[in-house]
Amino acid sequence: MTAKIAVVVDHFQGQAPGAAWEPFTAARQVASALAGEVVAVIPGTDTEALAQEAAARGADRVIRLEHPALADYRAATYGEALAQLDAQEGFTLWLFPTTIRGREMAAWLAAARNLGVLPDVFQVEVKDGQVEAIRPVYAGKVWSRVTTSLPAVVTTRVRAFNAPEPEAGREAPVETFTPDLAEPASDVQGYEVEEREGPRLTEARIIVSGGRGVANAPKVPDPCAGVTDPKEQELCIAKEGFKMLGELARALGAALGASRAAVDAGYISYDHQVGQTGKVVSPDLYIAFGISGAIQHQAGMRTSKIIVAVNTDPEAPIFKIARYGIVGDLWEIAPALLEELRKRSLAKA
Repeated sequence: MTAKIAVVVDHFQGQAPGAAWEPFTAARQVASALAGEVVAVIPGTDTEALAQEAAARGADRVIRLEHPALADYRAATYGEALAQLDAQEGFTLWLFPTTIRGREMAAWLAAARNLGVLPDVFQVEVKDGQVEAIRPVYAGKVWSRVTTSLPAVVTTRVRAFNAPEPEAGREAPVETFTPDLAEPASDVQGYEVEEREGPRLTEARIIVSGGRGVANAPKVPDPCAGVTDPKEQELCIAKEGFKMLGELARALGAALGASRAAVDAGYISYDHQVGQTGKVVSPDLYIAFGISGAIQHQAGMRTSKIIVAVNTDPEAPIFKIARYGIVGDLWEIAPALLEELRKRSLAKA
């Protein structure tokens, strides 16, 4: 019997983030080892364009799950639809990206079909009827080799696998599966669309991140000089600091991140938070300004390929995991980096 490796394409109203395509690389590796096929599974409505892209990115077959109840995302409804498809197809392995929707759908499917789950992996293979993977544990301090019997569900860590590039002209048969679903009550009131500049934090190749140290300016910036209340002045300085880091991020084509301490202090919004209770990121370059490096923050970024830390405290824990460390004031170093980047940009123009 041919092994069937299912990849669920995560999307919002037909728009798939870059992370949605990364599991196809892992699926292709497993399918090659088992002489099996890669099946793209796309729940939702109006997913014709996604089906074509899935074929171009390596799917041997595409199954679109179509039903009016799938027009809006609900974890229980999507999970039930996937469970019904699995009952019909009998997939060997399910792969999801470790996104919010990906994690929810994976959990619902595994519970409904009584399947083993290996979450947030960055290496996966199949041996002797078992799936074996490597994933971080203990807040990322240790890598653990974990196994479960087939069939199983796996979620891949964002940026752990490179998304395959679309191959022009590549096609695959597209099928439609209509699950037996009850029309849910109308409980979706609307959507709040994220407004941001630059790449998504979880998908960025470069991240510029700031911590509580952003508020410790050696000289009060001009916009904050007239603020007399100490707490209000601290907040003003911090926001000016993150404005400066935002300019540096734009110059680098990077995303802007922050530590939980900075978010809790009100310096920047939660959607920028990196760490155990924020977003888990794995960029090629992570530049940490004024971040001490508590274990909760390290849990969200220690798998970055290169970490650069800037801090006035030479004993800051962040230096233990940084490839490069600068003991100095971010208010001096960040503007110097920005000026140098602007000079190089002008020289190329």
